[in-house]
Amino acid sequence: MEIDPQEIVESAKSVESNGKFPWLNPAVAITVALLATFMGICKVKDDNIVQAMQQAQADKLDHWQFYQARNIREEVAKSTLTQLKLQRVMAPPRLEAEIEAQITNYEAVVKDQQQKKADLKSQAEKDQSTYDALNFRDDQFDLSDASMAIAISLLAVASLTQLPWLYFLALMPSGFGVFMGLSGLLGWGFHPDGLIKLLS
Repeated sequence: MEIDPQEIVESAKSVESNGKFPWLNPAVAITVALLATFMGICKVKDDNIVQAMQQAQADKLDHWQFYQARNIREEVAKSTLTQLKLQRVMAPPRLEAEIEAQITNYEAVVKDQQQKKADLKSQAEKDQSTYDALNFRDDQFDLSDASMAIAISLLAVASLTQLPWLYFLALMPSGFGVFMGLSGLLGWGFHPDGLIKLLS
């Protein structure tokens, strides 16, 4: 959500400064400026996290695709191995050594593919863990952004209506937004799962 702090400040100035609460408009202007600055800092970090999430997701898909390719290779090698073992039973003695060499070769291929599959599965699961950890922080920034947008809207109304209680009410989502932003920036573990599930 794009918020123009200049517009809020100009709206605040448009109300008569010699009203009942002369401190209100300057307080609104300063609060909006601080919130907008903090939102900008959080936005940069959040954008970087989103890019890292996209990379983790792409890596995970690549690793699972390679896993499937390894699985197909393993199944083909197993099928060939089974055929060679059947041929060994019926083969003339002069071909037994050659068939045995092929069996040994395909047993090694099966074992190699199984090991590579296990490695790829481990990498894909690690990619998912990376994505989940990044998404945890992205949720924190999303809540911060939403809370501060609500706060700035309340501050604008407080300035226009000259209602001090509305200014103090706006400090509640402001505080929550700053706390969630700091949680994302500093890697704190606070994550209101219920609220995030409700909004997702």
